Amino acid sequence: MRDAQVTPEGARIRWVEMPGDPRRATRVYLHGLGASAAPYFAASAAHPALAGHRSLLVDLLGFGISDRPTGFAYTLEDHADTVAAALETAEVRTADVIGHSMGGAVAIVLAARHPHLVGRLVLVDAALDPVPIAHGLPGASGIAAYTEEEFLVGGWRRVRENAGPHWWSTMRLAGREALHRSATHRALGTEPALRDTLLALPIPRACLRPEADQPLPGAQELAEAGVEVVSIPDCGHNIMLDNPEAFARATAHALRET
Repeated sequence: MRDAQVTPEGARIRWVEMPGDPRRATRVYLHGLGASAAPYFAASAAHPALAGHRSLLVDLLGFGISDRPTGFAYTLEDHADTVAAALETAEVRTADVIGHSMGGAVAIVLAARHPHLVGRLVLVDAALDPVPIAHGLPGASGIAAYTEEEFLVGGWRRVRENAGPHWWSTMRLAGREALHRSATHRALGTEPALRDTLLALPIPRACLRPEADQPLPGAQELAEAGVEVVSIPDCGHNIMLDNPEAFARATAHALRET
């Protein structure tokens, strides 16, 4: 486990680091809302199709094994900037960044705000547009339906019931302020919009998504902008856990050396 101070107040991001060939691109794995990078990505990073690279399995500030400051805003921009600070400490440049769900949103913002840190981008079922906000919906949509006060005094218990034991096993590690603020900012999106930011990035980009889902909105525009859209069979939102073989093959193909 490695760590880096990422705020002036001293909050630290931590990550699990797997060694690899220093001549090859470093890979950075970013988890989704309420998750933690190692439980979601360790097996994939060690898969024969993806192994051999120095790999950083990073827990965003407020989540997993990273610190959980209550005075932090937890916008997508804030998350991207603190990840950038951690990567600078780790002496990472032009990394392959693989981001799942909200981690994909953070990865897009990271690539836009800190272009020297990101060489290629793989988004794993990451929503590119704002999402509806309503009680009872899963993920950011349902969490953001509460005010922060409502969430802190008891709304988190109802979110726990909706999350189920698997997701809650990592969600319970998150700071509750971090969880609510991150969900709210993810639901509302960014300015400029994530989709527009992704379209404008001048780097190789791929979007992995479950084959069973509805067609990705704007897929033709993404393809015309050079974004590779890949449908993965036999999986839900957690592609890397549901179909690890197909995830590893698709990610390796997206990050193939040219």
